[in-house]
Amino acid sequence: MPSTHNAEKPWDTDDVDKWKVDKFGPEDNIGGPLLEESSFSTLFPKYREMYLKGAWPVVTKCLEKYGISCTLDLIEGSMTVSTTLKTFDPAAILKARDLIKLLARSVPAPQAVKIMEDEVACDVIKIRNLVGNKERFVKRRQRILGPQGSTLKALELLTECYILVQGNTVATMGPYKGLKTLRRIIEDTMANIHPIYAIKELMIRKELAKDEALKNENWDRFLPNFRKRTLSKRRVPHKVNDKTKKVYTPFPPPQEKSKVDLQIESGEYFLGKQARERKEREERDAKMKDKMEKKRKERISEYVAPKEDEGKEKEKKKRKRDDGEEKEKKKKKKKPEVEAGTDGDVTTGNPGDRVRF
Repeated sequence: MPSTHNAEKPWDTDDVDKWKVDKFGPEDNIGGPLLEESSFSTLFPKYREMYLKGAWPVVTKCLEKYGISCTLDLIEGSMTVSTTLKTFDPAAILKARDLIKLLARSVPAPQAVKIMEDEVACDVIKIRNLVGNKERFVKRRQRILGPQGSTLKALELLTECYILVQGNTVATMGPYKGLKTLRRIIEDTMANIHPIYAIKELMIRKELAKDEALKNENWDRFLPNFRKRTLSKRRVPHKVNDKTKKVYTPFPPPQEKSKVDLQIESGEYFLGKQARERKEREERDAKMKDKMEKKRKERISEYVAPKEDEGKEKEKKKRKRDDGEEKEKKKKKKKPEVEAGTDGDVTTGNPGDRVRF
């Protein structure tokens, strides 16, 4: 038979959207009702019982449109969905399975029923096994939420998905492209890569997609390149072993004495029970007296007056030092006075001295 893949196809025109998913209705089910019954069930926690009991009419009304029956068992704590003779869409039972799974994961019923739409899918990401340490796991899970839920809201707007962080899992709902991006971001977050880097990249991609000139080009030159910085500082171990060379001896180290050996050496082992208790009580009292004596001395030392002789000696030394400085200043001020006479005689400070020029 000749190949027809290059043949002209009159129905394949440019205005046909090949990625569009047409809605599946009862008229599309040419084969008639399903031959076998398919059912799925899941358990839910005890704290979800009251909410599910109140929201179950909404779930039942939504599943009736697709011809699927649902049962809520409060005794066993389980939800069950199954096909009926009115079921026309074979994929609806798989959507209903995801619906009860999301309801068990604490997703609100009005949000969970959106999973029945063809464009919406769900993904439950298990994050507990990605981090070993419990404290580190809690901190990294908090990064997905961000301060006051700002990081979570940004991821929801950029990926057009619904996100719910609950316990050890993250439940997501939305288009397939957004779910794929979210799984990568959440796994990177648990691997110690902050989600703010992914948010920045998504914002740039969203702006570039609006530009018609750059819509079909490579965006690598516009995207930020965050490199992992390696620390040059070497990690210091908690316990540093002494690796200095020691003198080799063929004999093993002496065995440490046991508690019984020490009691035999001190003679405590041969004492009776009452004598041993009396000795322990005496040692305890002696330690208590020593502590009380030390505390008493510390309290008394605060009220001890300083010695008066030391204060007087310091004042005397200070006075002597001040007196010596004053005498030096007076000597510097005293200088011989010289007076000039009328006939050329020079008179010094002494009255009888006179020098003739």
